[in-house]
Order: sequence, then structure tokens, then C-alpha cells
Amino acid sequence: MLNVGSLNEGFVLDHIQAGKSMLIYKHLGLDKLDCQVAIIKNARSNKMGRKDIIKIEGPLDIVDLDVLGFIDHNITVNIIKNGTIVDKKKLTLPTTVKNVLICKNPRCITSIEQELEQVFILSDKEKEIYRCKYCEEKYTDK
Repeated sequence: MLNVGSLNEGFVLDHIQAGKSMLIYKHLGLDKLDCQVAIIKNARSNKMGRKDIIKIEGPLDIVDLDVLGFIDHNITVNIIKNGTIVDKKKLTLPTTVKNVLICKNPRCITSIEQELEQVFILSDKEKEIYRCKYCEEKYTDK
């Protein structure tokens, strides 16, 4: 049995789809933070079969919950204070995602104007479809 120490103050990202923890690590910029981060890949789960878990020591405001919700809105965020879970947050699909996706339309203004933010808007919540704010190109690589 693998034993990863408990957190005194911080948060745990639980119920991450197996294999997505490194994508989350990259998109949240966890490598740039000056805090402890533990990644557990392919942990056994009664509910999911296998899952990933990320433990982060530090305040919740160091991560962008919209980015996390875009990557996987089924993740549970457990907030830890004094070694105990004090709150659980469920994520939702964000209505707007900035500078996470890149528009692949070569005619889009973002291809020409490099300093423009890459902004995608949720256009279909059921099908989880995002479209570029500027040219309405559908994002397809989710």
C-alpha cells in the first residue's frame, strides 16, 4: 500500500480521470509554484475503477478553478485546514476559458495578432462544445 503523508493546510484534487493529472499539473502551472505537490496516478477507486489524485500544500487561490473545470468538471476539490477536510467544492464547466486553448483557424484574428488573448466561450453545455470568441471556430481536441 502506498502511503502519502497527510496535509495540514492545502487542498486535494480528487476523482481525476486516470492519466489526466500531468495535464492538470501543466495547465495549472504547478511546476512554477513554491509549495509541495504530490501526484498519485492510477489509484484504485470503487467509483471510477482507477483515478488520479493531486495534493497541494497552499491556499486554494493559487490555482484557476475555471481551467480545472474545463479539463475535467467531475473533479472534487477537498479543502484541508488543520489536517481535516473543511469543505468540498464541485467544479462546473466554465462559460469562458482564456489562454488555455489555441484557435486552429488560420484566418482567425488571434493567428495574426499574437498579443490577443485566446478566448473560448461555452456554446453547448450538454455536448461540452467551446467556440473561439473571435471566429466561432469549434474547439475539437478535448
